[in-house]
Amino acid sequence: MDLWYAPTSPFARKVRVAAHELGLDHRLRLIETNPWTDARLRALNPLAKVPTLVLDDGEVVWESGVIAERLAAMAPAQDLFPAAGERRWRALSLQALADGASTAAGRLFADEHRPPNERSETMLARFAATLEAVLDHLEQEALAAAPTIGEIAVAVFLGYLDFRWPARDWRAGRPRLGAWFDDFAARPSMAHSAHRLP
Repeated sequence: MDLWYAPTSPFARKVRVAAHELGLDHRLRLIETNPWTDARLRALNPLAKVPTLVLDDGEVVWESGVIAERLAAMAPAQDLFPAAGERRWRALSLQALADGASTAAGRLFADEHRPPNERSETMLARFAATLEAVLDHLEQEALAAAPTIGEIAVAVFLGYLDFRWPARDWRAGRPRLGAWFDDFAARPSMAHSAHRLP
């Protein structure tokens, strides 16, 4: 299977972490791309976004949550997506929260690097407030050591903050979240997929 990815993308990293946790990372051929300029990616995925997964039969799967769930279906003994009930809804809810926060973080980073006359201070403030609110909420969550897709998405979001803003200390005032992330970040799946510049 081909996984089109960018090494800066938290969503591509989420899929890579999930694949590693599922024991499927060895089946992925990683194709690094620039989603802003690569016409080959647009030909596969009309959204021209990463990650994009091309299955062995040629089927194309997009959107990180769908890709992760397709991979999980190939390793049914794993529990990244609990089958039913409260655990499933909690995992999906955590994933949605972390994915939304990763989107806000990506927008904040991009807008901070625009020329001053192209920035919206209102939007910058909104994205920054979103990140603080999500971090405060996650400090109160009982995050598990054995990951579901929810914990993976949270860990990738926190790793993205460290990657984009290494000098900002999101851990301040959030000791439980910081300790959880430090433990989770030591997992081989996280080390194997660390963010980097292209």
